[in-house]
Amino acid sequence: MDLVWDMETGDPDDFMTLLWLADHPQINLKAVTVTPGSRSQIGVVRWGLEQLGVDLPVGAYNIEHPKESVSDWHYSTFGLIQPRDDAEPGWKVLAENLDINTTLLTGAPLKNLKILLRDHLPEGFELGRWVAQGGFAGDNLVAPEHRLEKFNGMITCPTYNFNGDPKGANLALVHPVIKERRCVSKNICHGVVYDGKFHEAVGTVRDTRKSMRMIYDAMTGYLRKHPEGKKFHDPLAACCALDPSIAQWTQVEVYRAQGKWGSRAAEGSGTWITVAVDHAAFLRAFTGT
Repeated sequence: MDLVWDMETGDPDDFMTLLWLADHPQINLKAVTVTPGSRSQIGVVRWGLEQLGVDLPVGAYNIEHPKESVSDWHYSTFGLIQPRDDAEPGWKVLAENLDINTTLLTGAPLKNLKILLRDHLPEGFELGRWVAQGGFAGDNLVAPEHRLEKFNGMITCPTYNFNGDPKGANLALVHPVIKERRCVSKNICHGVVYDGKFHEAVGTVRDTRKSMRMIYDAMTGYLRKHPEGKKFHDPLAACCALDPSIAQWTQVEVYRAQGKWGSRAAEGSGTWITVAVDHAAFLRAFTGT
């Protein structure tokens, strides 16, 4: 599967997703774009790719961004990583690497995608599929047995990635050049946790790929400090991109109201959202077992 990954570095699971994608035997990672795209972020992304022997285009929304935008976890886990500036504009990387046969996976505010769609869309451009970690499926869509207690009674909810650039999200959700849209919803992501049991399963395959060894070692340290585990939002979205059958989907219209996101059933919209996930299937997809 040809794929482009649009990410940020404020949270460990984006970087874990980068590693997982970069040497996956069923994925051709064509490019990576970063939001906001500071030199520190580009350094972290380039370093991760180099550990896996991967060289590919990297794009930045704003290489001059004044903040590092890299969580302390990255440095405490992997040591000091030098900033770098070898990145092209994010929209340009997307324009050159997306096409009708490529999936765009997003785990960040949609700034790079917005600039492409709004200002630099090539003639004849088509994107085959967009898989976003974002959006929300409320009680109007999610069956009672699949609802998390924290979201009970809710139809709309703020979501980080879409609220990071609402105009970009709204544009991408309706733009006709995107042929298929799949949203891995906040309420489903919050039920997926990399905990001790998950870690044991990753440990059984840690020697199959260098990325799995890096993920296992990094999460060993994380779990030592946070034994309750880490919500694994973006890896779930990546696995849904690779194998949509691990989740249940409903075709919807995704909308924003008063700073919150919701979804309502809409046949023919070309947009689907997750309403449940098979946790065992997700684990198998992530570990390749």
